[in-house]
Amino acid sequence: MQVTETLSEGLKRGYTVVLPAANLDAMRATRLATLGKDLKLPGFRPGKVPPAIVKQRFGTAISAEVLEESVQDAARSLLSERGLRPARQPTLTMKTENPTTPGTDVEFSLEMEVLPTITLPDFSSIALTRLKAEVPGERIDQALENIAKGNRTLEPISAEDLAARPEGEGAADGDVLKVDFVGKIDGEVFEGGSAEDIDVEIGGTGFIPGFAEQLVGAKVGEDRTINVTFPSDYGKEDLRDKAATFDVKIKAINRQVVPPIDDELATKVGAENLEKLRELISSRIQQELDGMARTRLKKLLLDALQDMVDFPVPALMLDEEFNQIWQQLEKAKEAGTLDESDKGKDDETLKAEYRAIAERRVRLGLLLAEIGSVNSITVTEQEMDRAMWQQAMQFRGQEMQMLEMFRKYPMLTNSIRAPLMEDKVVDYVLELATVTDEVVSPDELAKALETMADNTPA
Repeated sequence: MQVTETLSEGLKRGYTVVLPAANLDAMRATRLATLGKDLKLPGFRPGKVPPAIVKQRFGTAISAEVLEESVQDAARSLLSERGLRPARQPTLTMKTENPTTPGTDVEFSLEMEVLPTITLPDFSSIALTRLKAEVPGERIDQALENIAKGNRTLEPISAEDLAARPEGEGAADGDVLKVDFVGKIDGEVFEGGSAEDIDVEIGGTGFIPGFAEQLVGAKVGEDRTINVTFPSDYGKEDLRDKAATFDVKIKAINRQVVPPIDDELATKVGAENLEKLRELISSRIQQELDGMARTRLKKLLLDALQDMVDFPVPALMLDEEFNQIWQQLEKAKEAGTLDESDKGKDDETLKAEYRAIAERRVRLGLLLAEIGSVNSITVTEQEMDRAMWQQAMQFRGQEMQMLEMFRKYPMLTNSIRAPLMEDKVVDYVLELATVTDEVVSPDELAKALETMADNTPA
């Protein structure tokens, strides 16, 4: 084949390839002859069909088959011989009209963006501080209190007990009221604003701010109208910042009976005893803290790697990444969930900022992939099986169907393999970097991670 380079600009490459007619004709003739040796047609003995009839019946199909194979082989040879690594599937354009016509040279063009040449930095020059936090005893105690409260029972408070209260006979902080309510906006009942036999804890959470507080002092059988304003981040967008009234009927006032924190409570929630329950809680919280510490350390590492490399990224990959981000941003706009830091910015500013984020993501992705390739880092089948099973376990009762979907659709499998590979590459680089541990409190760790999230590009 004859190859002519037509484009070499940045990461863009273009070539024109000409396949000689003589080679194509010879391949067609060979295929037809091979087919004729075993061909069976009515009226002819096996293998004795005249070549002219074989060509008449199958010539068009054979020509198309030879053309496709020859073009694909030529494209593969071109990429291999020139050491080209396309960032995406190359664009192949046929230049010859009627390319299956015998005696015709076939010309096609191949255009692509190639992956950049990446020089790996010296990972040993990276110095990072890993924050480590241990589980304080009070966190375990608080978790046990929450478990105990989650296993509470409610018992009605008698009229005598209510009357004996020094603050009066109405509902007080900590009581749980059973109520019916009807919500209204501008005097009209709104969808989802009414309910019956709902438990409302005075001083508890879970309701609109100000709702439960206005039930202090309420008595059984009493009707109250309370006034609230939905918070600006309320789940239903059409109710945000809206003033509303609720007509509430008090049906019962109950006290919470919280079980003691002992071995009986531990066995009730599935632990062997209280000591084992404390160990389980401590282990779970420690895993959360270690996860936060790793997330922060990984962000620091990616920042350091970003500063150590400077290579162009393929425009197609950048456009794909940016378009995905922008689609998510537009959905957030429609849903009213746009980040506070983005509100008030015009599209031109947002596009510039998020295109920079997209470029960072693509560059880091290419760098991590190159690190993995150069150092033969792979994800084993056992690791994939474990990860797929963990994902499938999130769909109770449908685990086997999910595993089948993972195996059937490569995109789903890749969505599991990619983060596994990224974590293995990160671990590899961290082993070579200098990492110093610093012990901090859980609150200090959370604050450090929060501050990083506010100031570090995604």
